[in-house]
Amino acid sequence: MAFGRSKGLSFRNKRKKVSASAAKRNAVFVLQIIIVLLIAYVLVFCAGMKVTVAGNSMESTLKDGEAVLINRFTYFISDPKPGDVVAFLPKGNEKSHYYIKRIVGTPGDKVQIREGVLYVNGEMFDEEDTEAITHAGLAEEELTVGEDEYFVIGDNRNSSEDSRYANIGNVRDEDIVGKVWFAYNSIRDMGRVK
Repeated sequence: MAFGRSKGLSFRNKRKKVSASAAKRNAVFVLQIIIVLLIAYVLVFCAGMKVTVAGNSMESTLKDGEAVLINRFTYFISDPKPGDVVAFLPKGNEKSHYYIKRIVGTPGDKVQIREGVLYVNGEMFDEEDTEAITHAGLAEEELTVGEDEYFVIGDNRNSSEDSRYANIGNVRDEDIVGKVWFAYNSIRDMGRVK
């Protein structure tokens, strides 16, 4: 009796053939996922940094506890301008919370608060319907904003710790994190910051 091999179970590995088109489709799919993740990361890094407003110094523009989004990219391509609302770390102190204020003076500008009114380069700074400033602080005497520095102030002028105070002073360009561009509390309470 001859014993032959049966065609039954075989424990030898059979090699599967992978077609070139399937490998190419999989590689394209993985590449697309990587590109989407990279774009999402860049968008969040550039324009989606979330900061919470601390205090009432920016009322009525921003409220205490309101979440805002910071655009960290915009000041790589342009300089901050008067009227921009910015987030910064005072004196570069990384242990501090982010301060959010409005730029009123740019490098070379002369800033002074006289009789409760803010003047920049001798002209009244857009003071429509604002109450008189009760504390001029460092701006009581005319001061010149240094190179790569900005004079910032809160919209709630009489309840703001800003460039008028020595512990904040003029904000260096390198301490500005970015421009505040969007604020939200809820779906019904959100919008661009002006």
